[in-house]
Amino acid sequence: MSDVKRPNKRAQKAKETRRRILEAASELFVRDGYGATNLQDVAEKAGVAVQTIYFVFGNKRALLKELVDVTIAGDDEPVATMDRPWYAAALAAVTAQDLLRAYVAGTSSVLERVAPIGKVLEAAVAGDPEVAALWPDDVDPRYVVQQEAAKALVGKPGARAGVSAQEAADLLYGLLSPELYLLFVHGRGWPRERWEQWAFRTLRAQLCSG
Repeated sequence: MSDVKRPNKRAQKAKETRRRILEAASELFVRDGYGATNLQDVAEKAGVAVQTIYFVFGNKRALLKELVDVTIAGDDEPVATMDRPWYAAALAAVTAQDLLRAYVAGTSSVLERVAPIGKVLEAAVAGDPEVAALWPDDVDPRYVVQQEAAKALVGKPGARAGVSAQEAADLLYGLLSPELYLLFVHGRGWPRERWEQWAFRTLRAQLCSG
C-alpha cells in the first residue's frame, strides 16, 4: 500500500510547488512588472530554490505563459475554456437572452482574474519579442471562444434578426475585452457587478430582440 501512496504524495507535492511558484510570480509580476522581476525573486517568494523553477518551467518566459494560461482557466487543470462547465452551460441556455446573461457572468469572472495579468503581458510583449512569439498572431484564442458563443447565440429564440454570427462575435470580443474591463473597473472604479450589468444590458440591446 505504501508503494501506491508514495507516487501520489510526490505528485501532490509537485503540484503544490508549482502552485506556490505561480502565485509568487503573479504577485511579483503585477506589483513590480515582468521585466523588473527575476526568477530569484520568484524563488524567494515561493520558498523554493531557483533551480526548481528552471526544472518545472524552463525559463521566465515559459513561467509567464503558464501563469497566463492558468489565470484564464482559474485552475491548473488542462481544460480549455470551451470545455469548461460554465461555458457549456451558457451555450446550452434556451434563449439568446439567457445565454447572454450566463455568458457575461462567466466571462466577468475570467476578466476579474485576467485583467491585472493582462497588463503585465502587454508590457512583456512590448519589451521582449520572444514573449510575443509564445502567442502566434494567426489565431486569437479569445476570438475563437467568442466566435463559438456568437454562433450559439444567433441560433437561439430571441436573437436579434439580421445580426450575423460574425457581427455578434465582434461585439462580444470588443465589449468583453480585458482592456474595457480594466478601463471601467480599475480605471473608473466601477464594482465588478456594475460592469457586468452594463455589459449585459449593452450587448442585449445589440444582440437580442425586443
